[in-house]
Amino acid sequence: MTRTNHTQRKQIRKSTFAAILTLLCLSLGFSGQAYSSTYAKTKHPIVLVHGLFGFEDILFVDYFYKVPHKLSRNGAVVYIAEVSPANSTEVRGEQLLEYIDEVLALSGADKVNLIGHSHGGPTARYAASVAPEKVASVSSVAGVNWGSKVADQLRDAFSEGSVGEGVTGLVVDAVANIIEIASGSDPRDKPTDSIAALNSLSTAGSVAFNQRYPEGMPTAYCRNDGKMLAENGVYYFSWSGGKTYTNPFDVVDPFLAITGTAFKEPNDGLVSTCSSHLGKVLKDNYKMNHLDEVNQSFGITHWFETNPVDVFVRQANRLKGLGL
Repeated sequence: MTRTNHTQRKQIRKSTFAAILTLLCLSLGFSGQAYSSTYAKTKHPIVLVHGLFGFEDILFVDYFYKVPHKLSRNGAVVYIAEVSPANSTEVRGEQLLEYIDEVLALSGADKVNLIGHSHGGPTARYAASVAPEKVASVSSVAGVNWGSKVADQLRDAFSEGSVGEGVTGLVVDAVANIIEIASGSDPRDKPTDSIAALNSLSTAGSVAFNQRYPEGMPTAYCRNDGKMLAENGVYYFSWSGGKTYTNPFDVVDPFLAITGTAFKEPNDGLVSTCSSHLGKVLKDNYKMNHLDEVNQSFGITHWFETNPVDVFVRQANRLKGLGL
């Protein structure tokens, strides 16, 4: 009897250890899903476009944490766009167009697949609308396609042209410049204008932008009738999260839980699920907040949700299946 109890206790300890190890791996964002080496091999290169205050990498930490590596490991040719961390959608869009030209010249491709997160979504949409002959698809990840209530509240906090707006703009621009320097970029090459960025991300700014560049957009807020293949010949997709606080080990989650109170509807802390809709909506209620969607912070995401990196890889496979 004693030996049996001892054996059972050992089995329980082993099972408990395995369960704890599994939860730890999930919390750190490790993915157990394996793909073939050509699973994500799209016809056209993939260009990742970061959002507000985004970067390529800082101290070897990617903005799209582990995403480029896993896409490349599964056959994709991946580039990370160099655009201003803070500026208007149109300015960032023009910078993206310049970068696309560099990618096309370097790769020999005739088009690219754009995947943009947050402000990167409208930025990618601008490039596709202005130069559809260079863009095969746009995938918007929590894109600010109908504006953000957080941006609206910040916009309302400072009257246009006020001293407060000016001082705040200078401080935030300085932060954006520090991010650029830390990521190895020269701020003079990609100028920052945080007030212009705020105006673009507001509801009023986004609605005005949609009137000028309507491709892929649904007919009204929160509808799901955007065209996957728009009139300009570009394919449009979107996905997003619908939770704010997702992991107790992520120090950023409390901040997003606070900003999420600006909304009266499901959101990821900075963008509502309805605002994220574009083209074919793949899913708008992942258990992810705004940073989880790009596998931040450092892969600490929801324990019981799909690994965010795998979502990008599956999207590449979807593009591959469409011949893109």
